[in-house]
Amino acid sequence: MHSNRKIYIAFFFLLVLSAVIRAFIAGFIELGNDEVYYWTYAKFPAFSHFDHPPMVGLVIQLFTLNLAFDSEFFIRLAAVVFGTLSTFMMFLIGSQIKNPLTGLYAALLYTASFYGFILCGTFILPDSPQVFFWLLTILFLLKSLPDRNLLPKSRRFLLLAGVAAGMAMLSKYHSVFLVTGAFFYIILYNRRWFRATETYIALLIFILLCLPVAWWNYDNNFISFSFHENRIGITSSGLQPKYFFTEIAGEFFYNNPINVVIIIISLIALIRRRSFLGTGSKHILIWVSVPLVLVFMSFSLFRSTLPHWTGPGYLGFMLIAAAYLSEPSHRGSKLCLVPLPLVFALAFVMIIAVTAVAQIRYGVVPLSRWKIRDFSHDLSGWRQLGEKFAPVAKRDQSSGTMGRSAPVITFRWFPAANLDYYVASKLNLPVYAIGSLERIHKYYWINNIHGTLKQGTNAYYIALSDDYEDPVALYGELFDTITPPDTITLTRGRDTIRKAFVYRLMDLKKEMTFPITKTSR
Repeated sequence: MHSNRKIYIAFFFLLVLSAVIRAFIAGFIELGNDEVYYWTYAKFPAFSHFDHPPMVGLVIQLFTLNLAFDSEFFIRLAAVVFGTLSTFMMFLIGSQIKNPLTGLYAALLYTASFYGFILCGTFILPDSPQVFFWLLTILFLLKSLPDRNLLPKSRRFLLLAGVAAGMAMLSKYHSVFLVTGAFFYIILYNRRWFRATETYIALLIFILLCLPVAWWNYDNNFISFSFHENRIGITSSGLQPKYFFTEIAGEFFYNNPINVVIIIISLIALIRRRSFLGTGSKHILIWVSVPLVLVFMSFSLFRSTLPHWTGPGYLGFMLIAAAYLSEPSHRGSKLCLVPLPLVFALAFVMIIAVTAVAQIRYGVVPLSRWKIRDFSHDLSGWRQLGEKFAPVAKRDQSSGTMGRSAPVITFRWFPAANLDYYVASKLNLPVYAIGSLERIHKYYWINNIHGTLKQGTNAYYIALSDDYEDPVALYGELFDTITPPDTITLTRGRDTIRKAFVYRLMDLKKEMTFPITKTSR
């Protein structure tokens, strides 16, 4: 009992400290391209969206009080809260499969993961709520499926698993692997569940929760599924080893290389039938993890993939690794609250996080001067652009050059969402993205919400030096004239991040309507 008390105290400090650090980061740096895009999900809610189901937009609405609090901190607050809850879930599941020390190690492994600590727990992405509901589903499956007597308590937990899996599916489509994992567990290890009414009610609950997304896709020609099919489908170019090795490298980095080494060692021990984990827990964790990781790794053999797609699968691996680490033979006779490998893993993620935040805010490493692509620029300069554009727009309004609701027009979902959040929304200007559906994504629907652009409309086009598209080539045939641009220089310290060229597109030649009813593949 005395040892458990130390474990609970250590976990409490981990939970609080990790939440404080992530909350600080959340309010300290600007939103990334994806994050401002998901902000549009909250600003223009729908049953589903072009790229993802609606959950990420719903939680942004919830934690910003429907965008009443619209700062970076409040937009990311859902991620910070769900990240904290997910850390707590890792502790609960670890305690469920073995003991509180396993729970502590699972929480430490999760905190040492860039995917868990930063990507899901600091940045607001569909993964933020998905991971919490994914872990909640696993907990309920562990409390139900191994029971061969199908006790009433286990039946109730299976119903709750149906609810949690449905919520995960409303966050991200590949949460379907939770359902398939449960199905394979039942068919291979405990077929008695096929005789239980609760199995089918849980599946029905899952389906009912997914109905709004299914209806939206039906109403839009299943455009989301077509989009994701194109992202992962096999191409005619054959095997692409470079994509596969990029995926592997990404998985190592996102989950922390030290974590991954521990995971590999624990999985080898599991294959060798080392008995450090109960049979039921082992099989459930394997079936909700391995298929997901293998499927996306197989996709990477043929086309480019994103490493965080496999992130939820690694959660089960971390729990297996935690059970392995908590074996007395690996920690010695004394209670070891933080094993040395986890000390190194936590130190690694903290060093990278601090360095990244410093680079984003201050550009401590002059990569641009060394002609190296500085990815931190993606999270820098947008607020400055809004501040410097505002007097330009007010001057144009005062001179009568541009109207008070002159739209901002651009060509792709980013920088459309960046301009929307940091520039246009501060001045109550609408943003239109005019281009193909594949380029403008949700703005295909947002354009329709904003409505018709009347003949004679004047509009802004803001071109960026690091993502330049010529307005004449894009929209020269639509407008009578395009004026030479004003130039706004965006800086960070002594360095120029980018330049923004503010063009005025004058006198729309004919009315432009956006009659969106059905979409085509």
